[in-house]
Amino acid sequence: MAIRPERGGDAPAIFALTEAAFRDMPHADGDEQQLVGQLRAEGDLALSLVAEDATRIVGHAAFSPVTISDGSKGWFGLGPVSVSPELQRQGIGSALIKRGIADLRESGGRGIVLVGDPAYYARFGFECDPALRYDGAEPRYFQRLVLEGDAPRGAVTFAPAFSGARSA
Repeated sequence: MAIRPERGGDAPAIFALTEAAFRDMPHADGDEQQLVGQLRAEGDLALSLVAEDATRIVGHAAFSPVTISDGSKGWFGLGPVSVSPELQRQGIGSALIKRGIADLRESGGRGIVLVGDPAYYARFGFECDPALRYDGAEPRYFQRLVLEGDAPRGAVTFAPAFSGARSA
C-alpha cells in the first residue's frame, strides 16, 4: 500500500470510497462524500491523502483549515477519514492519519483538531482541552493535537463546507 497526495483524477474514486465507508456507520450523516467534494470545490481541502493498493484507492483522509477565536493560525481539522469497508481495522486509516500529521508538521502546521472517539485518536496524541472548545459536539469528543508552539484558547470554527454543523 502506498500513501500519496490526491491527484487530479482521484475525485470520483474518493467520492465512491467515502460513500461506501460511511454507508453503514451509525454515527455518519450520510453526506460525507459530498462534504469532501465541497471542501475541494471551495479550496478548503488543504491536505488530501489517499492510500492505494496495486489497483485502486482504498483509503482517504481530508484536512481542512479551521479558525480559532484567539486568532491562532496554522490549525487544521481532520476528517473525514475513509477506508474501504472490507479493509477497515487493518491500519490503513492510522497510516493516513500519521502521514497527515507528519506532512502538516513538516509544512509548518501548528495543530489539528477533530471530533471523534477519544480512545482511538489518543494513540496519535490527540487529547481534550477545556480551553479549546467546539459547540458542535460533546466536549469529550472534541480533541486537539499541538504540532508546534502553544495550544490555542477559544472557539473553533470548521470550514464552511461543514454547513455550520462544525462551527463554534
